[in-house]
Amino acid sequence: MNLDKEKLSGKKIGILAGDGFEYAELAVPKAALKAAGADVEVISLHEGRIRGMNLTEPTRTVHVDRPINRAAVDDYDGLLIVGGFVGPDFVRQNERARSFVRAFDEAFKPIATLCHGPWVLISAGCANGRRLASWPGVRDDIVNAGGIWRDEPLVRDRNWVSSRSPADLPVFVPAIVELFARGADAPATGALASASTADESSPPPREPIRLALKAARHLPSPTVAALAGAAIALTVGALAANRMLT
Repeated sequence: MNLDKEKLSGKKIGILAGDGFEYAELAVPKAALKAAGADVEVISLHEGRIRGMNLTEPTRTVHVDRPINRAAVDDYDGLLIVGGFVGPDFVRQNERARSFVRAFDEAFKPIATLCHGPWVLISAGCANGRRLASWPGVRDDIVNAGGIWRDEPLVRDRNWVSSRSPADLPVFVPAIVELFARGADAPATGALASASTADESSPPPREPIRLALKAARHLPSPTVAALAGAAIALTVGALAANRMLT
């Protein structure tokens, strides 16, 4: 992918992710944004490092540049909300993260998301009347929140660009670079030209994505330490319940 090294010069982009984020959805866009000249910061719920996932398998960690309680909307020109089966669920439960995302949208700043990332926009109260692509399992959440779900590689809605999964990164990454470079009013040209603006939800999926289902079926067996931890948790829970009854 050839990127203009000055395209995002002077732009600061925030990447919002939580432990359990889909690693490729952070690492690939981050590298592209930096290659285009952007200053990129990873924002999360805590300091230190966050754990990435490859579908259902743990993978590498990423350094957190700023915890959400020290992130200000005015500091950023664009926001990427990363997906994954686990990470967005943690992020959407954080009040400060919801407020940050809501304020970002109210300021009409560019927001990009994919996979399960739209969960955060839903919990922030931003999805009503908006069109989004996402992982198929998020379809009903979007529709029930008043949004329009599209089963397409790239979807545009005003200041938002969204995609379904890591498989869409080849079209998603150039589009978000274009969006962040030109702002929320970026015309539907160049990398954004293929983005869907359909106003009717795609039908529900007929079955889970086979690759993800296969990955879940081949999860590693629990370790001795994990089994011991589960036994301890059950014992503690039983003791606590017994105390409540006596």
